[in-house]
Amino acid sequence: MEKQMVDIIVDGKKISVPKGSKLIQATQSIGCYVPHFCYHKKLSIAANCRMCLVEVEKFPKALPACATVVTDGMVVHTNSEKVKDAQKSVMEFLLINHPLDCPVCDKGGECQLQDLAVGYGSSHSRYKEEKRVVFQKNIGPLISASEMSRCIHCTRCIRFGEEIAGIIELGMINRGEKSEITSFLGSSIESELSGNMIDICPVGALTSKPFRFSARTWELARRKSISPHDSFGSNIVIQVKRNKVMRVVPFENDSINECWISDRDRFSYDGLNSKDRLTAPMIKDDNGKWHEVSWQDALVKVSAELIRIKESYGAHEIGAMASEYSTLEEYFLFARMLHMFGSNNTDFRLRQTDLNFDRSLDGVPWLGLSLKEIDDLDVVVIIGSFLRTDHPLLTQRLRQISKNGAKVFIIDSYASDQLMNISGRISVKPSALSETLAKLYIEISRIQCKEIPNEFVDLKDADIDDKIKNIANSLTCVGKHAILLGNTAVYMPDASTAFANSYGISTLVGAKLGFLTFGANALGGYIADFIPKNGGKNVLQMFQKPLKSYLIMHFDPFLDTDNGALSIKSLSESEFNVAFVSYASQAMKWANVMLPISPFTETSGSFINSQGILQNFRSVVAPLGSTRPAWRVICTLSIMLGLPGFKYDSFDSLRKHILDDGFKDRLSNSINSRMGLGNIKQGFERIADLPIYRSDCIVRHSDPLQETSSSKAPFLRINRRSMILLNLNESEEVMISSDDGKIRMKVLIDDCVPDNVIHVSAGFENTSLLGSSFCTLNVERL
Repeated sequence: MEKQMVDIIVDGKKISVPKGSKLIQATQSIGCYVPHFCYHKKLSIAANCRMCLVEVEKFPKALPACATVVTDGMVVHTNSEKVKDAQKSVMEFLLINHPLDCPVCDKGGECQLQDLAVGYGSSHSRYKEEKRVVFQKNIGPLISASEMSRCIHCTRCIRFGEEIAGIIELGMINRGEKSEITSFLGSSIESELSGNMIDICPVGALTSKPFRFSARTWELARRKSISPHDSFGSNIVIQVKRNKVMRVVPFENDSINECWISDRDRFSYDGLNSKDRLTAPMIKDDNGKWHEVSWQDALVKVSAELIRIKESYGAHEIGAMASEYSTLEEYFLFARMLHMFGSNNTDFRLRQTDLNFDRSLDGVPWLGLSLKEIDDLDVVVIIGSFLRTDHPLLTQRLRQISKNGAKVFIIDSYASDQLMNISGRISVKPSALSETLAKLYIEISRIQCKEIPNEFVDLKDADIDDKIKNIANSLTCVGKHAILLGNTAVYMPDASTAFANSYGISTLVGAKLGFLTFGANALGGYIADFIPKNGGKNVLQMFQKPLKSYLIMHFDPFLDTDNGALSIKSLSESEFNVAFVSYASQAMKWANVMLPISPFTETSGSFINSQGILQNFRSVVAPLGSTRPAWRVICTLSIMLGLPGFKYDSFDSLRKHILDDGFKDRLSNSINSRMGLGNIKQGFERIADLPIYRSDCIVRHSDPLQETSSSKAPFLRINRRSMILLNLNESEEVMISSDDGKIRMKVLIDDCVPDNVIHVSAGFENTSLLGSSFCTLNVERL
């Protein structure tokens, strides 16, 4: 439906704007800047700073442009004497208590108050009284509130928490000049989006604690890049000083991350400067000691060993794995090298456990719709996802549509608070997800008077829960619907069945089906064919039956695979392992050769995000020490192995060669497998989230992120009924065991955990000893 337009006059120019627009939006549409502090295009209107006063004819007083709705025939003046006097008065009031110490302020050079004081203020103030002092506050390891005397009470940070992050972590106490912004009861700010408060703060009240006093804004070079940490592909600006990454801020892109980034994207840069960075090739001698060598010697050793293993055992005894944030170019060259060398053992799905999942796919699994289309959905069903930690910015979009009337349903195995309006939720053990989806299919079939398929005949007479009926009724209503499969749904042992059932439901109700996907470049791994084909083994198969040699790139097998204990055991039984890594500690225990590979800031590459958008980026700093881009190392190694076709004139020619035929027609969420009920496990089943700041090597090496509560040592979480059944007490230490190992942990009551389920987080050194994220656990009292 077309928007109704109204005509107004701004500074003598007649313009047409949508009815209901605010004056500040109208002025911005013609490039006319109205100064403001409290207004932000993504937040609600507060109108408390009064800096945006404009003159509107027939009104006796100046009006705030941010809160004034346009009317037909309105005549507005933004630069009259009346407006100038009002702006100077407001600025004078704002500076009554604001400390005038810009040279030592961490916001100096990019402060909105500083800029507007020069452009719209007066050269002197009539107020000579002593300024008030607000004592500093400790609100966590990421945001500094040490200079709260600078706060002008615009309340952007408060509104951001409530409206965007979904949690009110800051509030205002007292009144008048004694007003203060503070956290509740002195608690830390823990939102996964909290760093955006730094960006939207117009003064130096909230600043980045890790960046504090490390550089001035005018000393920083700004270079655009893409975040590698999740499937969103957030656009970022990396700020550099003396070849060192100093800060990361968002680059606005409305079709992807809008003007926000997650704290994982913002603060993980600290890991790039870690002392653990591997800066030169290293070889382990026969005594287990590491020695630094030249690139030539390291690659000669690798090529000789790979040729030896091929001649002795066959190329099928060599396997290559890469993380989900490897670039498209790295995937392509790595896969090509292995395939030409005679091995089809290539894979990047490090946590996938269903051996039938590949056979289910009819193309490259993707989000199934654009992020803009998500904004128009009426019903969304999320299956098997820890939304806030896996996909923080997607969660923010879902939060907005839920506030606007869309229904969001969640079917998962841990009922954590998603900080949004949830219309319905079903939490069951992971092995019961497929059966729950089958019941949803049956209920929809009954509503539509359709025959129940043979695959679900065993549930034909089963009682259907009211929660399932609620979801079924909503999906069968007219509107735009989507069913999105999260990381847990894709990783679990019967992922193909859950996928088939979800596809069947989407077909019944005409909903879009999509995958949220893990990592920045999961689609790129498929497009570059870095998946097992023609009898090749996937990650799980390569570790279940140890190979003679493993080539591992960009990840830690102990922490980044589904079964870290099994991965390390298999690596220890192999003859020769090569680590293409950025951090020495990732590989010292299991590798024979470590090759220092550039992280995303020190190389060029491409990521394809979950909605199928190809995004290119360039290196922003020079490689550290003797570090080299992985694509160059692979090309050099391939040539030394005697493989043809690895000489490229430039990086651009390489990318063109990969995408010469395009890739959009390969995106498909169709399925080849049949629906089913899955196999429900007996006993206590593990559900494992991957904490947001434990998701990859770069993030785990960021000290500020490791100081947050999300990275603290995990507990054994269990609900009250299960705790009574096991005769446990809260806070007591127990022994947890699986087929792969056992550890000690303290018990924590958590009623978000379903019956017969134990929540133990993955991504930690101690919990990785337990093996798979979907294993059966035994608990013993000590």
